[in-house]
Amino acid sequence: MPTEPQPVTLAEVVNRAVDVTDPDGQDAAIAAIQERFEDADEPVTGVLDGLEERLADAIEGADVELDDPAVAVTGAVIQYLARRRDELDADSDAIMRLAARAEWRGDPPTSVSDWLADHGVQV
Repeated sequence: MPTEPQPVTLAEVVNRAVDVTDPDGQDAAIAAIQERFEDADEPVTGVLDGLEERLADAIEGADVELDDPAVAVTGAVIQYLARRRDELDADSDAIMRLAARAEWRGDPPTSVSDWLADHGVQV
């Protein structure tokens, strides 16, 4: 008897976002965000209403000054993938481009635009 696919968890969304923005696992701030959600095994659809606040707390914990573009992009990717779970397996560059367009309406801050450009992504 076929079974339905399991719902996507918040941890899975965060892990994918981290894979997209820090594929080599070299950024300690991004790793801190991932660690914060490592046990978040609830379906992401059930936490969408409070996700922005939870994510803001995690981002502030990882980047107190809120000036790290890699952290900002990771947050945008998490928000994007939480709502667009059909994009989880999409190309990393496409995910970052679409997340930046969604988060900043196509006009991200200069530091974010520069970071994305350094990673080969044009918004």
